[in-house]
Amino acid sequence: MFTVYVLFAPNQKKIYIGFTCDLPNRLRSHNQMGTKDWTIKFRPWELVFTEEFQTKTEAMKREKNLKGAKGRDEIWRIIKGRIHD
Repeated sequence: MFTVYVLFAPNQKKIYIGFTCDLPNRLRSHNQMGTKDWTIKFRPWELVFTEEFQTKTEAMKREKNLKGAKGRDEIWRIIKGRIHD
């Protein structure tokens, strides 16, 4: 099982889109353990979106879709909805 996920850094208004087969460890890496990745600059990250897929190929396709203009618009709508709740 593969998970496509979106992180949001509220202090800097940044998003990160990725996929993994081990979401708990990946989140820990983004927020605590990582030492030399782009995401360490914008901690703390909040998990705002997940979707699960059976294959790596499907997850990679969805990740690419979310990284496009329409996908990013979709993510920002989700984030804005959370902020206003």
